[in-house]
Amino acid sequence: MVRWLLRAEGVAVSALGAALYAGAGGELLLLIPLLFVPDLSMLGYLGGPRLGAVTYNLGHSIVLPVVLALAGWWLGQPLLLMAAGVTGAHIGMDRALGYGLKYPTSFQDTHLGRIGKRRDEAAARPVA
Repeated sequence: MVRWLLRAEGVAVSALGAALYAGAGGELLLLIPLLFVPDLSMLGYLGGPRLGAVTYNLGHSIVLPVVLALAGWWLGQPLLLMAAGVTGAHIGMDRALGYGLKYPTSFQDTHLGRIGKRRDEAAARPVA
């Protein structure tokens, strides 16, 4: 039940982000490739798992689209609202697929649990 609810929340956040993007004047066909821009934050993993977790989490925390949306609204800047929509839609999509914020131990260790091939082996040990 909890896993289903977390994924449903992800779908809702993704839909809200897409609506914000479109409402700010963004082209829906452009949204599809833009959804992958936040994944550039994974490049931090080239510097190791600790740096990778920091850069990934900065680009995948729901705080980022909220701050961008508030700034866009406050400043009357549709581009910031569109950026908020794209990042929000991406984060929601990731959460709906079961991907979470990363721990510095490994890319597979997320706040939603372990991902990848060795998920079953690690199910018995909690991620701290």
